Amino acid sequence: VIMVPAFNGQKPCMPHTRETRDYLCEQLHDLGEYALKCGTTVILEPLNRGECFYLRLVADAAAICRDSKSDGVKCMGDFWHMMEEPSDYAAFMAAGTKYLQHVHIASRGRRIMPGEDGDKDNYVDGFRALQQLHYDKFITFECGTAGNREETVPAAVNLLREQWEQAAQCC
Repeated sequence: VIMVPAFNGQKPCMPHTRETRDYLCEQLHDLGEYALKCGTTVILEPLNRGECFYLRLVADAAAICRDSKSDGVKCMGDFWHMMEEPSDYAAFMAAGTKYLQHVHIASRGRRIMPGEDGDKDNYVDGFRALQQLHYDKFITFECGTAGNREETVPAAVNLLREQWEQAAQCC
């Protein structure tokens, strides 16, 4: 289950304080333990400031995972939302192998197929971190396309393969 604790436009049920963060961690602990019994995890997805007012950095999500004290609570990175991160590399390294469970990818401008936003669509820094972490889970598209799907999907796959190789050469 992928979740975001707070979207923009929601009316918070409690003020945003250290106590509410602690409460979130307590609730996530219970959810995480239940998820483990069901053979799955709860995954926190940081979004960007245009979509949420809380949990906007991968490092923050990893800290909440840690503080929930449940192996059933993990986090993810989404390259599109990570445009606000100072560094894709640092974001993934902050989560590390213990907490990073999933990755979404889309173009870095319009949230369409990777490659459709030209030079903005550079994932090498993040891929380098994923390789150093020996990340062995999924990277999934979370996007549409502005062009012909029969052309843009193979082009995106080729771009990602090329950049994955570039990242390997950097290590």
